[in-house]
Amino acid sequence: MGMQQHRWQFVRAGGVDQVVIRTGADIAHLAELDQKLWVALACPTRGVEFDPATLDSIDDNADGRIRAPELLAACQWAVAHVRDPEVLVSGADVLALDSINTGSDSGAAMHAEARRILALAGQAGSSTISLAQVQERLADLSAMALNGDGILNPARLPADAADLQALAQRIMDAYGASIGCDGEPGLAQPALEQFFADVRALADWQAQAPAQCCGLDTPERACAAAQVLNAVQAKVDDFFARCRLAAFDTKALQPLSPSEEGYAALGQQTLSAGDAAVAALPLATLDAAALLPLNGGINPAWVDAVQALHTQVIVPLLGEQTELSWAQWQQVCDQLAPCRQWLAARPQSPVGDLPLEEAQALLASDGQQRLQALIDQDSAEAVHSGEAKSLEKLIRLQRDLLALLNNFVSFSSFYSRAGAMFQAGTLYLDGRSCELTVDVQDTGAHAALAGLAKTFLAYCECRRGDEVRHIVAAFTAGDVDFLFVGRKGIFYDRQGQDWDARITTLIENPTSIGQAFFSPYKKFLRFIEEQVAQRAASKDAAITEGLQTKAANLAAGAPPADAPKKTDVGTVAAIGVALGSISTVLVAILTKVLELGPWIPLAVLGLVLAISGPSMLIAWLKLRERSLGPILDASGWAINGRMKINLPLGRSLSQQAQVPANAHRSLHDPYAQQSPARWWLAAAFVLLLAGAAWSQGWLNAWLPQDWQPVPAASAEDPAEKAPAAEAAEAAAPAAAEAAQ
Repeated sequence: MGMQQHRWQFVRAGGVDQVVIRTGADIAHLAELDQKLWVALACPTRGVEFDPATLDSIDDNADGRIRAPELLAACQWAVAHVRDPEVLVSGADVLALDSINTGSDSGAAMHAEARRILALAGQAGSSTISLAQVQERLADLSAMALNGDGILNPARLPADAADLQALAQRIMDAYGASIGCDGEPGLAQPALEQFFADVRALADWQAQAPAQCCGLDTPERACAAAQVLNAVQAKVDDFFARCRLAAFDTKALQPLSPSEEGYAALGQQTLSAGDAAVAALPLATLDAAALLPLNGGINPAWVDAVQALHTQVIVPLLGEQTELSWAQWQQVCDQLAPCRQWLAARPQSPVGDLPLEEAQALLASDGQQRLQALIDQDSAEAVHSGEAKSLEKLIRLQRDLLALLNNFVSFSSFYSRAGAMFQAGTLYLDGRSCELTVDVQDTGAHAALAGLAKTFLAYCECRRGDEVRHIVAAFTAGDVDFLFVGRKGIFYDRQGQDWDARITTLIENPTSIGQAFFSPYKKFLRFIEEQVAQRAASKDAAITEGLQTKAANLAAGAPPADAPKKTDVGTVAAIGVALGSISTVLVAILTKVLELGPWIPLAVLGLVLAISGPSMLIAWLKLRERSLGPILDASGWAINGRMKINLPLGRSLSQQAQVPANAHRSLHDPYAQQSPARWWLAAAFVLLLAGAAWSQGWLNAWLPQDWQPVPAASAEDPAEKAPAAEAAEAAAPAAAEAAQ
């Protein structure tokens, strides 16, 4: 018979089938579940509401992200180190020692380390060990001089080893320090070995000094002479090369010497003896005789160097000289060549100019052996430190692994409203609370991707003292007309701390179909208000300018402007015609509406749908696509499913203020504004209904004969219409003549 497959349970949430992880068996068989059924495939270790130490223990490559293979490896590791996987769903931070699987070498070592920690804490008989006890042991271990990291902290070495403290600090200053597990700088074995290797090389080099006299009294004078020679050799060689070339051909003397134009260019500058332009000139005046003057006529930039050459090299080797020939220069260079080669072979290391006696004393001491012994003892503690860290990881996974899986493989913590790890807290703003808030590092980069979520998003800057953090809050229900950049609220993080929040960026999307229904009317009213405000402002500016002009003219004694002209009769007639046309159109529209009779409500409904329908359709399409995925993807997650935010879920994530059900509420508002607009609308509606009833003859039973509507046939009688038309045509010329 084949192996029976694990039986999984799924639930439908957010438009996605999500696996239910509740038992240790689910964790043990998680690798068998197709990753296409996982909600997320990666998440960041920072910017989420989860213990970062637990996430770091799972993040094997320390790249700041938890990926599916790393999570599977953590599950398999935890299952392999416990006897029964069911302990991994307990959520407790206390581990029973009997739960550790001692069948493997690593499990047995972990069990032994737990016993050792309990014994050191004076609880050898305890059958359980807590996360706090392991962390306390690791903290104590980190505070010790020998803490298992193989790095010696000089400040923690024994007080009777002051010489070792000084030596370790000296090596760290020269070769750099390594950071130990306690976060403090210390001495590592590579730096120790390199220091003594360099000291030994320097001592061996210095031991060759007595053989490097080179014809001088002492090796020290020979070394000084060689250094002086090295400082001027290139410049002296250049001088003799130019002179010998001039001796070969006198025509080369002038081109090889500085030109008058060159000196003229130098004369335009503020010069000093140390200028590079001066130092670049020949060492002395070129001469075919090729003799370098030693007591004068030297380039000012090289006077001191040539003087040192004369006193420390030429005089001790050749005697007092006023000039130096090419042959003498070669003799001096050849005589000092061994010493110069010895100087060139000097080891280059951070040890520097360590005297021979001090180097030999360091090599003769036992400092290296004693420091190495301490490092070896420290490294021996690494085994215990490693087992303690493994024990800490196992307890952390027992406490946090199930919660992590329910925030990674499935989002049951989010859909059960238990608080998902990506939810940063709750934002209170505009009379509602927004629970779907996510930490944001870069607002611009986040908004570029999160806008695809088709959700109304408000990016906020939150401050608490000197601390600043940025979040994005999803407004998934309610009106958003009064949300704008700069609006302020309060943000409560998951620890209950309050932050001052301010909206910095908005991504607008519909929150409901009802909001979309009123959106066209609100936009139309805002447009009218803006136009009225603009016209009023321009009119006010014109009036103010006119008054200022008149006041200036009066102050200057200028005659007043001409009196305004009388109103043109033609203008009055044109206004009358326009008003008549408008009234005719309104009467025609009202007549057509009244002719609809009982179909008037359907006509009004059709008009409303024509206005609000497109907005509602767009809102419906966007609300169908509203999802959580892009918001989390922009925060570093890798969401595998659509994770829709439907209307019921949206209403639960953005809850509006509600008066308690058992509260006493008085609807009388002494400061309520009495607006006549609603009464005018009500009156117009009543008149419209009355006109419709009158036109259909529904009121004939209560009206006199003269007030009853005229039948359509008689109203359109041509015989009655002709006299009225003729009378109107006859009256038109008379009205025009009167107007003239």
